[in-house]
Amino acid sequence: MDFLRSLFSSALGLGSAERVLDELSLDGVARYINSGKCKNILCMVGAGISTSAGIPDFRSPATGLYANLQKYNLPYPEAIFQIDYFKKHPEPFFALAKELYPGQFKPTICHYFIKMLKDKGLLRRCYTQNIDTLERVVGLEGEDLIEAHGTFYTSHCVSFCCKKEYSLDWMKEKIFSDAIPKCEKCSSLVKPDIVFFGENLPARFFSSMKMDFPQCDLLIVMGTSLQVQPFASLVSRVSKSCPRLLINMEKAGQADPMLGLLGFGGGMDFDSEKAYRDVAHISTCDDGCLALADLLGWKVELEELVKKEHGRIDSQDNQEKPGGSKGAAVKGGPSSAEPKSKAEE
Repeated sequence: MDFLRSLFSSALGLGSAERVLDELSLDGVARYINSGKCKNILCMVGAGISTSAGIPDFRSPATGLYANLQKYNLPYPEAIFQIDYFKKHPEPFFALAKELYPGQFKPTICHYFIKMLKDKGLLRRCYTQNIDTLERVVGLEGEDLIEAHGTFYTSHCVSFCCKKEYSLDWMKEKIFSDAIPKCEKCSSLVKPDIVFFGENLPARFFSSMKMDFPQCDLLIVMGTSLQVQPFASLVSRVSKSCPRLLINMEKAGQADPMLGLLGFGGGMDFDSEKAYRDVAHISTCDDGCLALADLLGWKVELEELVKKEHGRIDSQDNQEKPGGSKGAAVKGGPSSAEPKSKAEE
């Protein structure tokens, strides 16, 4: 076995890596961040960071989005996000979009923790699978974000010859008036810029990952089951010495067992004797972020930030309600307290 490991290591350029964390625990991660050696944190996040805001994830058996689409009479649940099905039958998608539309939900503790990383000069980038725009609501800007599966923030005509762009407010007005959005220029369908099955991921996803991941000195993965490619493969793109923290309701992204026997593979290794950099904190994303913030000495600051910003959003929403200009009130969810919800993408 040692001979095979040596042979493959030589052939594939795989070697031993430096251990950075003094302990494979949340405490070890916190000490590393506070040491001043950690300056380029990447976050990879999925739907689990938004469930405490009231937005369902996709794959939870009883509460997930795919388990609750019967009313749309789809041939199979994923069809609602299939581009070919959408072009023929857009009604189910826009009915669902009305239920989940951005502007109805407040960001969670986890979202504000990511914002704190930015404010403290530690966040290099946040790679999100989510389309709810809550990262933008907390103050992350375009340069801070890679919206791997697109966003509701802008929309475009689906006609290859047109591609006219439309704003978030334009799309919201159409959806909340129960109208199928049609292009004002050519009358084709208009689709939010989210990535459907059968569409390519944004070009910026691929160009940015080549720059970001080699420079990453801490990868924080939250609220994702790491099942959807190519997003899931990003965990293997950091250097072999880079610590990786998973905050999730269950372990995810673990290495292939056969490659693990040979000591190879970029997947997570939380439990083997060879584990040296991966930490799994099993909890809701909000609870995990609160725990990490506490260890960093940031907990009070984080809780005050959440309280202040949720108050601001509530105040803004109350001002907008009388005119009805935004189509729906903001849903608070349990995120202002301490949420207890399943965290998968």
